[in-house]
Amino acid sequence: MGRLVHFEIHVDDMERAKKFYGEVFGWSFEDWSEYAGMPYFGAVTGDANEPGINGALMQRQSPPPAPGQSLNGYACTMGVEEYDATEAKILSQGGKVALPKYALPGMAWQGYYIDTEGNIFGIHQPDENAK
Repeated sequence: MGRLVHFEIHVDDMERAKKFYGEVFGWSFEDWSEYAGMPYFGAVTGDANEPGINGALMQRQSPPPAPGQSLNGYACTMGVEEYDATEAKILSQGGKVALPKYALPGMAWQGYYIDTEGNIFGIHQPDENAK
């Protein structure tokens, strides 16, 4: 089976991106630049005993997608405990709303955002009362 085991977020400003993901989601980072031959920081996204994967922030190698361009790739979605509080952190750290909060009826709250580097990501709060 081809299980997803790692992700990479392409960034223009490594320190700004580390601050954004660290402040919003509590991620920590390990410098793997020596192995990658470019600015590359491993992202530890949570406890190894909980479901989820780790990934990395890597230096963008070409211009970012133009604003309003459709997504060409994967959008990562982070599970959160408090949707509204997480959205407030995203906005306070320079993120923007891409697709506002909406209900997945009987399942969860979902929405999409643009990080400080122009990348789209989602947040997802399970809630069987969502409607």
